[in-house]
Amino acid sequence: MAAAKIQKTIARQQEKISEGQFYEAHQQLRVIASRYVKQENWNAAIDLLHGGALALLKAGQGGSGGDLGVFLIDVFTKAGKEAGVEEKSKLLTILRAFPEREPTKKSFVTEMINWSSRIGPYPLGDPELHHVAGSIFAEESEPYDAERHLALGNKDSPEALARCEYEWYTQDEPPTAPLYAARAIFPYLLVGNLRSANKAHLIFTSRLSSSGKSPSVQEVSSKSSDMRVYPVLPLLNFLGLLLLAIQRGSSDLFKQLAKHYAPHVKEVGVWDDALAQIGEMYFGIRIPRQGNPLFDMMGSMMGFGGGSPKPKPKKVDPPPPPAADLD
Repeated sequence: MAAAKIQKTIARQQEKISEGQFYEAHQQLRVIASRYVKQENWNAAIDLLHGGALALLKAGQGGSGGDLGVFLIDVFTKAGKEAGVEEKSKLLTILRAFPEREPTKKSFVTEMINWSSRIGPYPLGDPELHHVAGSIFAEESEPYDAERHLALGNKDSPEALARCEYEWYTQDEPPTAPLYAARAIFPYLLVGNLRSANKAHLIFTSRLSSSGKSPSVQEVSSKSSDMRVYPVLPLLNFLGLLLLAIQRGSSDLFKQLAKHYAPHVKEVGVWDDALAQIGEMYFGIRIPRQGNPLFDMMGSMMGFGGGSPKPKPKKVDPPPPPAADLD
């Protein structure tokens, strides 16, 4: 009975929407949903807001539809709803209904991820929600937003991120390939996800090698690993060898790589911080931290440690041999 009443309400507002009365429909849906929330009739409020948001979004009303979507997330929070299959399904159908490049979409995604981090088992947000959001941003040529979410996504995210970076690279000059490959690899390494970093590297280099404008490449094989070597792209070779060094847990190899490729890395100019973090996380090479002299002096006088209060990266143990399966 209650479900039928909700559907009748949505149908009435759908008529207003079809007549172009977007503001009236939006306001009435908000008022009715607020009434249900006050009564703690959570399911009624959820169904009404979900249906109303979809109706407005499908009519191209991104602002109004997005507002009801954010309201729905607020109701999930008040009702203590966890990021279960049904809840995520409702949010993802709303997300997919947003018009392309609708500004309120990013606000909706932020609220969705924040909700899942507060109430679910993933402090950085639900991986499935991250993956879908990142994939949509990638499809809409929003690479920065795609990167941020796909780096925290699920097992399918490395392929989506590598493809996004490769498509972005094709709009640039051929020698810049390593810069885009690194954007698909470093984020996974910095969250301790070596498997996904390896997968992203494999997919990016495979697409590069199979392209019509592929640079010359040599296949190098050993008992423990296979690797593509690009004579004209030394930094791409560096990335492959970096992954191999992490795989083996060899700090000596990492130091040799850093020294050998230092001139090339210096030319990039933006890899230093990431590589320092990687060195500390995977090889235990501590990052030199410059302390504030006044803070250090006060610390020694008052009994607390000086230096920067910045937290240390978590040490990541290398995986056991052989190389991780990339399937």
